[in-house]
Amino acid sequence: MKKYNHFAILAAVAVVGLTACSKAKPAAPEPQPQPPVEEKSTQPTVDHEAEARRAREAEEARRREEAARAAAAARATLTEMIFFDYDQYSIRGDARTTLEAKIPILNADPSIRLRIDGHADERGSDEYNLALGLRRANAVKDFLTGYGIDAARLEVRSLGENQPLDPASNEAAWAKNRRAEFHITAGSILNK
Repeated sequence: MKKYNHFAILAAVAVVGLTACSKAKPAAPEPQPQPPVEEKSTQPTVDHEAEARRAREAEEARRREEAARAAAAARATLTEMIFFDYDQYSIRGDARTTLEAKIPILNADPSIRLRIDGHADERGSDEYNLALGLRRANAVKDFLTGYGIDAARLEVRSLGENQPLDPASNEAAWAKNRRAEFHITAGSILNK
C-alpha cells in the first residue's frame, strides 16, 4: 500500500499543481482615461491679427489710391486751358464751362494758388500782344473772383505771342495760341 500512497500523493501534487497553473490570471487593471489628444489640422492656422492688419493695409492703400486719382483729376481740371476769339479777351461760353469746373476745387482747398498766363497769336505787335495776353489773364481772374475766389490766390501774367502752342501761321494754329494757361503754384494738391 505504500506504493499506492506514493502514487496517490504524487497524483494529488500533480492535480494541485495543474489546478494552480490553470487558474485564471487576475485581470489587468482597467486603463485610466487619458486627456483627449488634440488632433492636428491639415489646414493652416489662421492668424487673425495678421489678417486684420492686412485688411487695414489694403483699405489704407485703396484710400491713398483713390485720393491720388482725385488729386490727379483736380489738377487736370485746374490746369485745363481756355481759348479766346481773335483780338478778344471776353470769356466764351465753352471757356465759362471750363472755368466753372475749377470753382468747387478752389473752394474746397483754400491753399491752392494759381498763376494765369495770358497768350496771344502772332498777329499784332509784341507790345499789343503782351497787353492782350494780360487782359485775357485778368478777365479770367475777374471771372473766378466773381465766384468768390480770393484774388490774392490768383497771379496773372502775359506771355503775349512768345510761347505758341502751334508755331504754324494759319487760323488753326492761331486759334490754339489765343489762350489762358493755368499753373498750380501752391496748395496741398501738389503733394498728392
